[in-house]
Amino acid sequence: MAKIKAAVIFGGTSREHKLSLASAAEVISSIPEDKYEVICIGITRKGRWLCYPGDVSDIATGEWEQNPDCTSAILSPDPLHRGIVLIENGEATVRKIDVVFPVLMGKHGADGDIQGLLDLSGIPYVGCGLLSSASCMDKSHIHMVMDNYNIPTADWRLIKQREINDIDERCREISEEMGFPLSVKPAQSGTSAGTGRADNYEELVSAVKIAFLNDNKVVIEKVVEGTKLEVAVYGTDFPSASQVGEIIGDFKEYDPNEVHQNTDEYFRIPADISEELSKKVRQTAVLAYKAMNCKSFARISFILADDGNLILSKINTAPGLRSDSVFPMLMKNTGLSLEDIVDNLLEQAIDNADKVY
Repeated sequence: MAKIKAAVIFGGTSREHKLSLASAAEVISSIPEDKYEVICIGITRKGRWLCYPGDVSDIATGEWEQNPDCTSAILSPDPLHRGIVLIENGEATVRKIDVVFPVLMGKHGADGDIQGLLDLSGIPYVGCGLLSSASCMDKSHIHMVMDNYNIPTADWRLIKQREINDIDERCREISEEMGFPLSVKPAQSGTSAGTGRADNYEELVSAVKIAFLNDNKVVIEKVVEGTKLEVAVYGTDFPSASQVGEIIGDFKEYDPNEVHQNTDEYFRIPADISEELSKKVRQTAVLAYKAMNCKSFARISFILADDGNLILSKINTAPGLRSDSVFPMLMKNTGLSLEDIVDNLLEQAIDNADKVY
C-alpha cells in the first residue's frame, strides 16, 4: 500500500519561529515511517518557502536553511494541483500531498493566513480552520464570544487605531471605569511583545502606545490574581479535555513559548484543586472550544481567581508540540504519547476533510 504523503510546514516569519522549529523536529520524528512519507517545508524568517530534504535534527537548530539541496516551493492554491509546486533550474514540477500538518505559531501561522491558503488548495490539514484560528488569535474576539456564552473572562476594554488621536481621553475614561492594575496587550499577538502592565494613568498611556506598535487594536484587561490552570482539548466531533494542569512557582518566569525550558519546574499535573472544580474547568474548556468552533486540538488557559471565580484567559490553537511542552504533557497524562497525538491528528484531518465547520 502506498504511503500517505504528509507535509509538515514549519518556521515562519513570526516571533515564534524558533519554537516552531523545535516543535516541528519532534512532530516529524513522531510520524510513523511505515505509514507516511514526510515532506518537510520550511519557511525562513524572511518568508521564503523551501522544500527541505535533509536530516530532521538540523531543523531544530535552524541549520536546515543552509542545506544546498533545498528547493523553492510554493503551496499551490489551485485544488487541481493538491500539492506543492517545486521550482528548480527554472523548471516547475508538482508534488502531490495528501495531508498537511502546519507547525506554525503566531502571525501568518496561527491567525488564519495559512489555514485560508490550505482551504483554497483543497488539501486536508491538521488544526483549527481559518475563522477559528483568526478569532482565537484576536483577544477581543475571544472576549466577545465568551461574553455571549457566559464564560467569564477578565473585565476588558478595546481601543482601536482610529481612536489613536484620543488615547489620553480613552485611557482616562478606562482607568476611571476599571481602576488598576491593568494589563495592556496587542489584540493579535502570540507572544508577550508589546504587552505591559499599568498601575497608574501615566503607565497606561505609555503601555497603550507601545502595544499599538505591535497591532492596530489594543485590549486592556483588569489584572486577575490567582492560580494559573491549563487544559488540553482534543478532538473534532466529540472533543474531550485532559486533566487540569497548574502553573507553579513565579508565573512571570514561565513562558510557554520558550524553547529551552524545564517545564517540570513550572508545571504540575494534576492541579491542586478539588475534583468538583477540576470537572468545572474541563467542562468550561470544552464549551469554549466549541464556542470558538475549534477542531483538532487547542490549549486553553484559565485563572482561578483569589475570590474563587474561574476566568478564561487564552485559547491557543497552535500550542508548542515539543514533548516537554504543556499540551503534550497534558495529553501524556491521559495516556497519549506525542506519537499517538501526531498520528491521530493526521488521521482526523484526512477523515474530516469533507466536513464544514
